[in-house]
Amino acid sequence: MNERKGFSLPGIATLVVLLILGLLLLWWIVATLVAGDPAAAIAPIVLGALWLFLLGGFFQVQPNEARVLQLFGRYAGSVRDAGLRWTNPLYSKRTLSLRVRNFDSDKLKVNDADGNPIEIAAVVVWQVVESYEAVFEVQDYESFLKIQTESALRQMSQNYAYDSHDERPSLRSHGEEVNAHLRDQIQERLNKAGLKVIEARISHLAYAPEIAQVMLQRQQANAIVAARERIVEGAVGMAQMALKRLEADGVVELDPERKAAIVANLLVVLCGDRATQPVVNTGTLYNG
Repeated sequence: MNERKGFSLPGIATLVVLLILGLLLLWWIVATLVAGDPAAAIAPIVLGALWLFLLGGFFQVQPNEARVLQLFGRYAGSVRDAGLRWTNPLYSKRTLSLRVRNFDSDKLKVNDADGNPIEIAAVVVWQVVESYEAVFEVQDYESFLKIQTESALRQMSQNYAYDSHDERPSLRSHGEEVNAHLRDQIQERLNKAGLKVIEARISHLAYAPEIAQVMLQRQQANAIVAARERIVEGAVGMAQMALKRLEADGVVELDPERKAAIVANLLVVLCGDRATQPVVNTGTLYNG
């Protein structure tokens, strides 16, 4: 069953009608008593009691709010029209907020795709969109949201590494993709509860304290290796370019041994992490 519109009437118009009926009943009761016929006043008195009972049907609906109506435990519809409304006084009315709300999850300790323990938390922006499902399909939709968010966060964390130096998506470098995946995972779990996930974002991400220092050193080492690879790649390219220019301009004729020496010297200069000291070679590469 899905949400349906419940029976209700505009409150102001209904109140005016009931006030007019109340005045007529009061005049009727007074008229019968003045006429000296108490038995004739029984009917207007009974109608007066019914009139008082009908006054119990008024209720107020705030903007972005719904009232879920029930009659002896059975669902009778939902009212979303803001303002003063009137319905069957026998209906019980449960208030349900439709406003946008935030949920900030606790920090969870989970293992990422590489098996490293990490701490992760998320913020979820959500709202109720289906009053029937939110009230009758789950015991407590707010607790349901909390549990399902943590479950989705744990599962999503196991699909991504905390950090990656290759092309694989990671929790740290692919924020938009990870957030979209998390939102879809949570929404899939909350559909049965009548809740809509507007946005889901990771609010906290860190290695677990027991391995944080080790992983920091590992990140630094990986960064150094990656930087060295780029330096070597650039140095080799510059050495190749230098040899081609020397040969193309006819500056000097180089045999394979001299080419190897030039390349070696250039690589030492370009790849070194300290300033090099110039040395003038006044001898020759050849013996004898």
